[in-house]
Amino acid sequence: MNRILIDLREGSKRLLNECYVLELSVGALFNNPAKRRLDYMEKVSAIVAIYKSEKFLPKLIDSIINQTWQNLEILLVDDGSPDNSGAICDNYASRDDRIRVIHKKNGGACEARNVGLAEATGEYILIIDGDDWLELDYVEYLMNLIHQTGAEMAMTDKIFTTRDREQTKKDAVEVWTPEDAFCGIIYPKFPIGPWNKIYKASLLKEHHIDFNRPWSGEGLYFSSMAAQCANKVAVGHRKIYNYRLNNTNSGLTHYNLKMGTNAMENIRYIGETRIVKTKRTENAVNWHIWKNYGYVLFLIIATDSVKENQALYDECIHNLRSRLFGVLVHSELGPRTKAHMLVQGLFPVWWAKRDLRNNQAALENDKME
Repeated sequence: MNRILIDLREGSKRLLNECYVLELSVGALFNNPAKRRLDYMEKVSAIVAIYKSEKFLPKLIDSIINQTWQNLEILLVDDGSPDNSGAICDNYASRDDRIRVIHKKNGGACEARNVGLAEATGEYILIIDGDDWLELDYVEYLMNLIHQTGAEMAMTDKIFTTRDREQTKKDAVEVWTPEDAFCGIIYPKFPIGPWNKIYKASLLKEHHIDFNRPWSGEGLYFSSMAAQCANKVAVGHRKIYNYRLNNTNSGLTHYNLKMGTNAMENIRYIGETRIVKTKRTENAVNWHIWKNYGYVLFLIIATDSVKENQALYDECIHNLRSRLFGVLVHSELGPRTKAHMLVQGLFPVWWAKRDLRNNQAALENDKME
């Protein structure tokens, strides 16, 4: 049935974005009554770096183009993918003029994301991984957090994964200071990647925040830097992002020691260049450095390369034990987490082997498409 949308033109733009459009069945002017008027939606740029993602792309792109927030610029950056990813992107672009496909020589996810950031024209920026997918109100939920609080950055502290499909039972809107948000990301008290968050484009441009750090740990740098530079950070609890843990082409399942050593380099850099220089942020960084020694040790064992990396192996064990007391005393973590830290610090090799067994078993049982 044809309907006319009566828009509310009084009040601020912020208020208009929080209001759903009133529908009346009285005419034949508009044919899409379920959508909000694009006039009152800021443009949001969604940047997706894509490499060897053909198996997962349709699910991802469908979840983007069907968002309840329709004013989108969708930048699909084909990072020289050798499979059919590029062709799949082109096919979608031919059917939806909000999609722009950028084909480039392979240079890694960081470079691909930076290309997307340079091309983005939206007022807000999203970073999405090429093998994940979104709940249909992903953008709208994050933008509502922005509108309700006036924050320059918003995020959720929980996500769906291919192994966790239960939605949170209670939601709330919290406003965190830059210091609180930095510590929450660094510990981390919620997912550290850039993809469960939204950023005001002018915030990123003004402070020259991009993916200029080596993979991996680049997302930690990006998110923590944005949090420090934002006026405030809005935090919600609803799960709106679906994170894939069973992609055999990803670093989560294809172990590479470089991931750990780069992550160590990045967390040290974050500590050295942090903007909010307080004892709290220093303690958070020190905890993450300690935890990263465990990650490097895990990767050495997972890649069966102890002999080739004996000095680094010994260094990890030494630091996990020698730094243990300091991080136990000064970290802002609960007693259960600290109990796990104590066991890991006392028995680091056993803990790493236990983690490897658990990860392998979880992957074997993770069959979600």
